[in-house]
Amino acid sequence: MLVARALRPTTRRLRALSYLASIDQGTSSSRVILYDAETLEPVASHQVELQSATSTPEPGWSQMDPAAILKSVDQAAAGALDKANASAKDVVGVGITNQRESTVCWDSRSGDALYDCILWHDARTRDVSQSVQDKLGGIDALRGVTGLPISTYFSGVKLKWLLDEVPSIRNALEQGSLRFGTVDTWLMHHLTGNHITDFTNASRTLMMDLASGEWDAGCIDALGLPPSMITALPEIRGCAETLGVIDKGPLQGCAITGVLGDQMAATVGQRCFAVGDAKITYGTGAFLLTNAGDSPVPSKHGLLSTALYDFGGKKTYALEGAVACCAVGLNWFRDSLGMVATAPELSDLASSVESTEGAYFVSAFSGLLAPRWRDDARAALVGLTLAHDRRHVARAVLEGVALQCNDVIAAMAEDTANEAATLYVDGGVAQSDVLLQMQADCAGIEVARPSDVETTALGAAVAAGLGSGVFGSLEAVPIDTGGTTRFAPSISSEARAAKLESWRAAVEATYGWADRV
Repeated sequence: MLVARALRPTTRRLRALSYLASIDQGTSSSRVILYDAETLEPVASHQVELQSATSTPEPGWSQMDPAAILKSVDQAAAGALDKANASAKDVVGVGITNQRESTVCWDSRSGDALYDCILWHDARTRDVSQSVQDKLGGIDALRGVTGLPISTYFSGVKLKWLLDEVPSIRNALEQGSLRFGTVDTWLMHHLTGNHITDFTNASRTLMMDLASGEWDAGCIDALGLPPSMITALPEIRGCAETLGVIDKGPLQGCAITGVLGDQMAATVGQRCFAVGDAKITYGTGAFLLTNAGDSPVPSKHGLLSTALYDFGGKKTYALEGAVACCAVGLNWFRDSLGMVATAPELSDLASSVESTEGAYFVSAFSGLLAPRWRDDARAALVGLTLAHDRRHVARAVLEGVALQCNDVIAAMAEDTANEAATLYVDGGVAQSDVLLQMQADCAGIEVARPSDVETTALGAAVAAGLGSGVFGSLEAVPIDTGGTTRFAPSISSEARAAKLESWRAAVEATYGWADRV
């Protein structure tokens, strides 16, 4: 299904417009946004939904047709150019941002995928993850090199499962034609013929040395992958440089000049260029990142040390905490339970009562990520009485997102010894005022939402602008001139403490359920 998105009017000047094109390939859709290369104002956008390309063949599995990803990007690019009455020759740089960790394997001779793209939140690799942990002595055995725990979340564990379970992938490796990549690499291969990735996406594989930005043979071996796997891995490049020229499709002839994983792109789109700047993106999952500076910062509280960007050879790092289910949980309430017809209706329903009356919803459909890292957890709705109805459940679903995010906020404050004065937010779910007020109340800090919440695509455009030379430095990147909506805490510290204590009990009630199924 093709979805058009209305954009706020852009001031037209008596000059020929040139564009930065942002390819935003996500879990549920692909879209292309054209930005005015001078002002970074959005000019045209086209989005293609991908729900029909996603399947769940077994409980906990989630995969997507790689060919549908490619087709959707071409459709989105053609639609955006048409709406802007523009052509590829008007585009001065293309940026890619993508769902991270999602894993594709293909044969270099045919260019065809050898299996569906295993999505980032897929939980089929739980046994592989546990086996690697047992072999290496624990979940944190690779943290010192990669900054990451051993988890179903990361691409290297998915690659191990694919190699073990899919004969065509093993055969391709033996014949030297196997190619592995995250979605950015899959797109790059088909758009330009180049087999490359960027610093941010490579940092999510469990196979990259975070400090050096290079593949690590020891990590590859630790995951149980053969030494020959290095031949299947893409070259790691910076995030803002000429990475290839598109040789087919609506953007043929345009240079790809920027690549960032989606959450890094959102952080760049929020202009979090100073150490300590932090943002949450509420999308399919929810992701909190804070700029950690020019060297990796180890976490002692369950967060990830990860790449933020590499602009002009200068590497910058982040601390990150991820919540697996944000829009996923909201969509479950809407689609699987049929409680509401649209997402905005859920917020309206939640706002019709003042509290959940003691009900808590933990959306651990595929386990819990930061800061607990419990693959064995499963979703739960607790504290129900006969007095509860769908209004209270709707409020508990939204509040559960805010409470899971608050666990990450608290862990980040302990790791950095610094509590952010303001938390910047973005993503489609950030349109909910009810959720953002809950977030401010749970965290006890101000929450700020920009006028344009689509900062992931914007961050890719910033990278493309830097890589193409449109912007000579970070200081030259145009600032957001739109309005900001702010949400201040409205509950007492005593009420907050009581809520967080009940939340902890609800979360602990979800542990171990994966082993009982």
